[in-house]
Amino acid sequence: MRSSEIEGGPGRVFEHWGEVMKFEGRVWNFGDDVDTDAIIPARFLNQSDGVELAKNAFIDLRPEFSREVRPGDIILAGTNFGCGSSREHAPWAIKSAGIRVVVASGFARIFYRNAVNIGLPILQSEEAVTAFSEGERLSVDLESGQIRSLERDTEVFAGPLPEFMREIIQTGGLVTYIKIKGSL
Repeated sequence: MRSSEIEGGPGRVFEHWGEVMKFEGRVWNFGDDVDTDAIIPARFLNQSDGVELAKNAFIDLRPEFSREVRPGDIILAGTNFGCGSSREHAPWAIKSAGIRVVVASGFARIFYRNAVNIGLPILQSEEAVTAFSEGERLSVDLESGQIRSLERDTEVFAGPLPEFMREIIQTGGLVTYIKIKGSL
């Protein structure tokens, strides 16, 4: 088993290829019905640079986000996260900002698919949204679905990602996965 720490510092990411993906980071809480225009407003869709998209992520909803987000941070959200228009720029802006995983009560289907396609881990959990607070540090395990506070004795479980989806995320997204594997 090859194990490596991919990124150090406050938002550490640990990967054990083919077995488990674990993330540690600080929580950003969002509510229900966060649409793609709130994630990255249409006026910034002419950007094709991840750094520029990250600078404008949540700019109207949470203007402090781009200044305060740190690599490894985690988004917790309510129902229907990523609703609205089909824009791959939304998960791309989130990933480019350094968010390592999004946990929500529910996702819009097209956002869910776009997130997997670009290699942004996402988990669905009704309990996580109310169990953890803004700024709290969590550990998230994509294989088991465990979401655990690093500050207090609280843990909940999300439905874990299927193995093939973890593989897509581990390789960095669908395009890279197909280049490596040859097909789905």
